[in-house]
Amino acid sequence: MSKSSTTIDTSDWLHIPHAGELLWSEFMEPYGMDAAALAQAISVDASRLQAVIDGTKRMDGELDLRLARYFRMSEGFFMGLQIDCELRTAKRALNGELDRIQPRAA
Repeated sequence: MSKSSTTIDTSDWLHIPHAGELLWSEFMEPYGMDAAALAQAISVDASRLQAVIDGTKRMDGELDLRLARYFRMSEGFFMGLQIDCELRTAKRALNGELDRIQPRAA
């Protein structure tokens, strides 16, 4: 068994996209939409939508419902993207600490 310490190099980890980033790249960009046009179509403030796209504001339930309706997606789709991003980011930040938690016996 090696006595060297393990160092985790995070420089090659894949980027974890947030909900707004995916909204932009997968839904808006292919249709040539900007935040102002989409905001008008779903009746929200353009700065609020832009903040979600930029990742400075979280996707919320109301915005999810509006986007899901507009893009004909299931309710909760965009919230799911937000939650996936947050969980993956948290798990990465814990850096193996979860492995030290022993599950409670049934």
